[in-house]
Amino acid sequence: MNILDRISVDPEVCHGKACIVGTRIMVSVILDNLAAGMDREDILKSYPSLEPLDVDAALAYAALLAKERYLAI
Repeated sequence: MNILDRISVDPEVCHGKACIVGTRIMVSVILDNLAAGMDREDILKSYPSLEPLDVDAALAYAALLAKERYLAI
């Protein structure tokens, strides 16, 4: 299984934002929490429907986006 199979983009769910499959938890929420310094374990406790591989999938998705886009900072 490809880890990115855990990510879905559906215009009918969360306005088409990338989410964890079978949830309405957006990838951006996971990434925002990680960026704010939240521990992976705390994220998993806050969102009981998440599995550890979902956090990995969110990071992999972000890495792919970073390779494809340039942000002027």
